[in-house]
Amino acid sequence: MADADMAASWKDAEKMLDKGKTEGALELLRKADPNGTEVTTLRLAGKAIFIQAGKSGSGSEYRKAAKLLRDAVTKNPRDKQANSLYNQIRNEMQDKRISETVIPRLINNGTPTPAGLFAVTAALLLILGTVQYIGSNEEFEDGEAIMRITWTDNAGVYHDENITIALHRAEAPLHVENFILLSESGRYNDVIFHRVISNFMIQSGDFEFNNGQGGYTAKWYGYCNGKTTNSNGEDYNADNCPLSQWSLPGEHTNGLKHKEGSLAAAHSGLNTDGSQFYIVPSGDPPSYLDWTSGKDCSSQSCHTVYGTVTDGLEFIDAISKVQTSGSDKPNNDVTIRSIIITDDGVIDSDEPWYQFW
Repeated sequence: MADADMAASWKDAEKMLDKGKTEGALELLRKADPNGTEVTTLRLAGKAIFIQAGKSGSGSEYRKAAKLLRDAVTKNPRDKQANSLYNQIRNEMQDKRISETVIPRLINNGTPTPAGLFAVTAALLLILGTVQYIGSNEEFEDGEAIMRITWTDNAGVYHDENITIALHRAEAPLHVENFILLSESGRYNDVIFHRVISNFMIQSGDFEFNNGQGGYTAKWYGYCNGKTTNSNGEDYNADNCPLSQWSLPGEHTNGLKHKEGSLAAAHSGLNTDGSQFYIVPSGDPPSYLDWTSGKDCSSQSCHTVYGTVTDGLEFIDAISKVQTSGSDKPNNDVTIRSIIITDDGVIDSDEPWYQFW
């Protein structure tokens, strides 16, 4: 690509970032500089993912952004913007206690750290058990879904819009896999948001009855309506548990908290997560649904956050304000027309390093 074309792409990407359109900016940068050879490309890509990380709270996104910005600074230490962004993300990650890499420091000033001593022991165990680990080398990152929603607002205006959602597969692998399988099978097509509460959440995913009473997982995850054994102490399995009772174990201890745009699992009790989900609009996120250390989730509600709206939050806000009946059901249907998975979040280890962004 000619220098002038590259510069134009960077300028357009900057404009997109100013409008919060991070995915559009990243796609433009990938086309302009697929190998990530230019400092400006790395800086803008890092900035885009930094913005996404601030919305999602995802540790993997923070690390991706930090790596891109670190590489930009390495290539050109005099790039003030890259340096500023890199320092900013490092401070933010420190505040959030997110390490810049997933590997802790093993040696400090020539002396092994506790993590280093543990790593030596772990390495020995890994060597002894290498055979057990063959074939289990999949790693996850954020995936992506495009949700098309239609609705009629309070003024009678019909809307047909797309919502982009980052799926945090590294933090909630079971929930994201289940969501992807249900989406790709078409289960969510033409399913309504049966429950809408202003300044709280909009809820959908009941592909059975469209009223909040149904829905189940895409495959067997070991739980039958939140239980692993029946009243006789016998283990449940895919054959003796009715399909309508298949559920997911909670992954609420993954560190993700409810924020504006959070996608989270709806349930009726611990480990009863199925197909239903809700999305949090702008305002005051329901932090009381988060898991915290010491919280008893068998008696208090803990919900798994496994995604974040990265583009189109204004549409979620608009939907949250539609008129509803006494049962919180919108007077005019708010309908999911389709969910397209554009990235499953599974990292291909054969891909070059730059393709992760």
